[in-house]
Amino acid sequence: MGRGHDRLGGVLIDKFLQALADLPEKPVIVAFYNGGVRLLCEGSPVLESLGKLQAAGVELLACGTCLEFFDLRAHILVGRDSNMREITGALLTADKVI
Repeated sequence: MGRGHDRLGGVLIDKFLQALADLPEKPVIVAFYNGGVRLLCEGSPVLESLGKLQAAGVELLACGTCLEFFDLRAHILVGRDSNMREITGALLTADKVI
């Protein structure tokens, strides 16, 4: 989350995703792009939190161009392969974007 210390960033993103999973109001979609697609793949330290979000009905969208760039298409464990058209459409039609 942000730039700075990588280990701290990992802790912060995990706490953020845990908070999202625990709150009564959940987002409809969470989009992942650039290096963020790694969070959806094997070896990610936040798979448990993401799995809870997905089980609660939150759609986890991974940028397909990013997955291809990092050669991760075959390694997604939660969420699904998407594209920038779908992600942009979701942003444009959302009531609220964070």
